[in-house]
Amino acid sequence: MRNLLKKDFMKSNCNRLTLRGSLGILFILTLLLTACGGSASTGSSAGVPVNAPVQQSGSSSSGQGSNSSASSGPQHLIKSLQVNMLVKDTRQVARDLQSWVNTTDPRSSSAGINYEQTGDNLYTVSMTFSVESTTYTQIEEYLASYVQQHGGKLLNLHESVQDVTNDYIDTQSRLTNLRGEQQRLLVLLSNTTALSDILTVEDKLTGVEGQIEDIESHLNALKNETTFYTVTINLQPMAPATLPSPSPKPWNIGQVFHDSWTAALSVAQVLATFLIWLLAFCVYLVPVVIIGWFVWRRVRVKQATSATTTGSSPTGP
Repeated sequence: MRNLLKKDFMKSNCNRLTLRGSLGILFILTLLLTACGGSASTGSSAGVPVNAPVQQSGSSSSGQGSNSSASSGPQHLIKSLQVNMLVKDTRQVARDLQSWVNTTDPRSSSAGINYEQTGDNLYTVSMTFSVESTTYTQIEEYLASYVQQHGGKLLNLHESVQDVTNDYIDTQSRLTNLRGEQQRLLVLLSNTTALSDILTVEDKLTGVEGQIEDIESHLNALKNETTFYTVTINLQPMAPATLPSPSPKPWNIGQVFHDSWTAALSVAQVLATFLIWLLAFCVYLVPVVIIGWFVWRRVRVKQATSATTTGSSPTGP
């Protein structure tokens, strides 16, 4: 009996301990859930105002970054330079400048050289070059200081600059969009089976491809104009100094005698030259003269003989 009571008492104590442990565990879990829920609610309520400004500032900074990158990105410029010089020998200067430009910029090309005569051995020369943008500044500085080193005069130096950055970027963007539309139309065309839809898609595709060709042509022209700049050089000759006209000399008998004697000697030299040539050609003239003389004499003898024979012939009654 005692053993049974002890067992019941021990079972009741175990049940109480188990119940208390369970209640303790439930209480601890309740506290943990309450704490987690409060922290989560606090984090969520605090996260909205904190994260929202950060996200907004991030978007604004990205926008500013794109604008700054667009503004600070590479510029696309079209430049042209025109230089007018006054030099002594325009043809020699033109050869020197052409050789120097070709050596400095091997990729440069000449658009033509024009020579125009303005006087006795005086020429105006006009040259046009297409030079690479990387060597343009060096060429400009050389031309600006050339006349000072070669005894000429710089009349004027004019540079024109055109910024086509916006046009360049806009053209690239349009080309990208059109190529994307071209790909979408090609995919649509491959999945279309109705004849009317195929004709419609092909018509749109043809229009898009035509626009792509036009934009590519414009973009290539912009690339060429922003990669190579035009340099025009005009060379004008310096006018020679006019010499004063010589004053007439007074009459001088000695000078007149000298001039007449010089003229007489010139005539004598001409006659002597003629006689020398005549003597030299006598080798051919003497035989011809002798043969002619013999022929002429025989003819005269025959004429005299025939005249004598005719005079001595008897006459009839």
